[in-house]
Amino acid sequence: MSFRTPLLKHIRHARVQKRPFSIHHALRSDAPAASIASSFLSKFQSLGPQSRSQVLDANQLHLLSLTLNRPSLYPNSPSLSNAAAPPTNSPLPAGYHLVYFTPAFLENELGADGTDTSYNPESPFTRRMWAGGEVSWPRNAEGKPNPLLVGQEVRETTKVLSAEPKIVRKTGEEMIVVGVQKEFENEHGVAVIDRRNWVFRKALPISSGSSSTTPPTQDKYSGPASASTITSGKTHTRTLKQTAVTLFRFSALTFNPHKIHYSTPWTRGVEGHRDIVVHGPLNLISILDLWRDTRKNGGGDDPALMLPESISYRATSPLYAEDTYQIVLNEEADTGKVEIFTPDGTVAMKAEITST
Repeated sequence: MSFRTPLLKHIRHARVQKRPFSIHHALRSDAPAASIASSFLSKFQSLGPQSRSQVLDANQLHLLSLTLNRPSLYPNSPSLSNAAAPPTNSPLPAGYHLVYFTPAFLENELGADGTDTSYNPESPFTRRMWAGGEVSWPRNAEGKPNPLLVGQEVRETTKVLSAEPKIVRKTGEEMIVVGVQKEFENEHGVAVIDRRNWVFRKALPISSGSSSTTPPTQDKYSGPASASTITSGKTHTRTLKQTAVTLFRFSALTFNPHKIHYSTPWTRGVEGHRDIVVHGPLNLISILDLWRDTRKNGGGDDPALMLPESISYRATSPLYAEDTYQIVLNEEADTGKVEIFTPDGTVAMKAEITST
């Protein structure tokens, strides 16, 4: 679940606990989207929070680190390349909870675009994209975080916070914006609170796949994924390239069958993109990795302390496989301002990180 189309350039964001998503204006109460949004919200509020438990597997963490082309979890920790998985009680880096509690559905339970439909409003608002949100890592009385650890049994609790009908003034398109909260709790209490905003747009006719409005570009494969970082004062710039292999691996780890991340015919012919799209959650992890890689103290001898208090973020434009793009982190006291730029300088994602 991630970026869908360049339409996101016309959407504005607000934190989900206040208003899950801010767009130009809301629909009137008698519009179709308003009725469907109201029905959707009533359904999930009557169901209440949904919970499930899982033991955090070391192999999943190992494979994610390799997918991110990171040879080790933390500075001075053992190399993971062609080696054993991280030992029990290894703390998960910030954002790495996203590869656990993956959706579990048969293929015939998925939508036409490959996404699961477990939290979808009624038809025709079935095209889901991950548009932004906020993640926080609560502190205890001593001001320390409660890290998730390999081998822990963790409970995930999901609840729907809101569902609002919206319209894009520029295009007149109706949509439904859903605010969802996921809490991850171990034996010490809540470790991560993950609030995210999903936008649901109207389904596209599958037959449109034969008549793409976006001419195919020549496939360009210029070697494996890469990353390099330059620091100037309090500004850190990381240049990244994600490949089709990286996106395939990340889709596999998150059990995400959304076709825009691996099917070129679908993403070009149906969705109107020029290439397969980098996952929104992968961009979020990349931002958090840059933040912890550039921490002055690096968490000292305790990598568990390399968790921020929170990050808020919003997606504004898609990023594509094989493109070289930049993440720019500007440090301001206890806050980090982040922007991801596409090759042509368009802002693809904005974020703000708060730390102690």
